[in-house]
Amino acid sequence: MIRTIAAALALSLALPAQAADWRRLDPENTLVIETSKGVVVVEMRPDFAPKAVERVKLLAREGVYDGLLFHRVIENFVDQTGNPNNKDGGVSQHPDLPPEFMFRLKTDAPAKVVVNASDSLAGFVGSAPFEAASDLEAQRDAALGRRAWGAYCPGVAGMGRQAGEGTANSEIFFMRAASRRLDRSYTVWGRAVVGLDVIRAMAVGEPPAQPDVMRKVRVAADLPPAERPKVEVMDEHGQSFAALVAKVRRDKGADFTICDIEVPTRPVP
Repeated sequence: MIRTIAAALALSLALPAQAADWRRLDPENTLVIETSKGVVVVEMRPDFAPKAVERVKLLAREGVYDGLLFHRVIENFVDQTGNPNNKDGGVSQHPDLPPEFMFRLKTDAPAKVVVNASDSLAGFVGSAPFEAASDLEAQRDAALGRRAWGAYCPGVAGMGRQAGEGTANSEIFFMRAASRRLDRSYTVWGRAVVGLDVIRAMAVGEPPAQPDVMRKVRVAADLPPAERPKVEVMDEHGQSFAALVAKVRRDKGADFTICDIEVPTRPVP
């Protein structure tokens, strides 16, 4: 069944209504993917990976992604797509990208820390989860900013690549489930804020017998205002998000990780 954005959001539970707890998506950094199973909306994070985000937007605007198959889909792992030849190893006409496995968190960065342990800290920048160096490690290179990296939690979007670290090009993938072994090995460029159920509904196989398709991929800023996703995301700095984190931490106990947090969204008029 194809699910629209409105239908996906209608599945959400009742959420806090205070306006201060919510924020609008930036149209220039929002990717709208119409697939054969429904719509996926990705909040892109150029603060994690500026070159990867630039490339994804370029390929979307060139129409390269339109009609491409989810050519490799592994249950409880990833949905892979984005190769013009619909196979592993396909590339666009553009040069390969350098790795963007890590980035720097400045002291004034808008990060929300939810775990601060002796060996590392973890939290969110927007809807995207990250892990970072501990306070002690961060003191050694404070002028540059704390070393941080995207965390491969459900819904996170990454750049595919070949064996070489600098071989990302056009292939992208979406996490069906958490796989933290990918951290610091593949570039994180965003997270799906709508459509995790769509990601998990893609036909499985390497390749699938009947692959699903990215029918159209658009940057929200390029759509007429009336056609842009009418979605708000819970502000990670707000009181409602803090309450959500506290509840999940209580429920999970010692097993709590940032991958247990799915940042809520809600429809807007």
